[in-house]
Amino acid sequence: MGNVPSAVKHCLSYQQLLREHLWIGDSVAGALDLAQESSHSSGLPEYVKVVEVGPRDGLQNEKIIVPTDVKIEFINQLSQTGLSVIEVTSFVSSKWVPQVAAGATEISVFGAASESFSKNNINCSIEESMEKFEEVVKSARLMNIPARGYVSCALGCPYEGSIPPQKVTEVCKRLYGMGCYEISLGDTIGVGTPGSMRRLLACVLKEVPQGALAVHCHDTYGQALANILTALQMGINVVDSAVSGLGGCPYAKGASGNVATEDLIYMLNGLGLNTGVDLHKVMEAGDFICKAVNKTTNSKVAQASFNA
Repeated sequence: MGNVPSAVKHCLSYQQLLREHLWIGDSVAGALDLAQESSHSSGLPEYVKVVEVGPRDGLQNEKIIVPTDVKIEFINQLSQTGLSVIEVTSFVSSKWVPQVAAGATEISVFGAASESFSKNNINCSIEESMEKFEEVVKSARLMNIPARGYVSCALGCPYEGSIPPQKVTEVCKRLYGMGCYEISLGDTIGVGTPGSMRRLLACVLKEVPQGALAVHCHDTYGQALANILTALQMGINVVDSAVSGLGGCPYAKGASGNVATEDLIYMLNGLGLNTGVDLHKVMEAGDFICKAVNKTTNSKVAQASFNA
């Protein structure tokens, strides 16, 4: 072939390229140490907790009913990846979202920074939701069950458009005040940008501690990873994601899925940030569930790896 450019040689052996850049796990000696040294000097957190929401947030938007045995196998596969948190399902009325079922050792309450979305999603106003959440969180605390809070439409609403950061902050403050140990800021329709994410966090961090915040980014406009990187740069070290980019929102028309766990881990590995998650096993779990629901993965990393 003569003198082939280095980049072309890599393209001829894509799996080798992945290995050389750490993302499959069989990395070149010393490369991970160099990446970690770079992350330390950049001010990024050394460890990132990845909250896998695929079985809950991901499957609730599927048009087909996923059999229970398939869900169980999916969750079992995810449990072998090193993910420390896996959201399994939701307690909801089957009248509204029949896809999900019950069961958890930790609870979450789902609020919103938009009145219109709150009424469409949980059938009550923001104030009414806060009153209900207080009862639920109080009961959970009496049973020593931790409660997590979600704020939907933190960066935009399908009904009201742009949401002021101050309004999001008010909801976060209420949730944190009632006892939610962690508040996840949701870009429900994926309209956020690094600029709007930075402005939002600058406002929320005035009222809620850095260690009590997480981000939950949908990738409708291809901004999820950029938004997550912005949050990491501002000290947030908890990120929600869904294997294969599953998800969307039944009440947010046009919203695509969550940021793909595979793509998130790929980026975090490249930054030298520790997650404890095995990317290859995550891709295998993603491949399993995509075949089960007859859809193509939304993960760029999985697409590149399995098609190599």
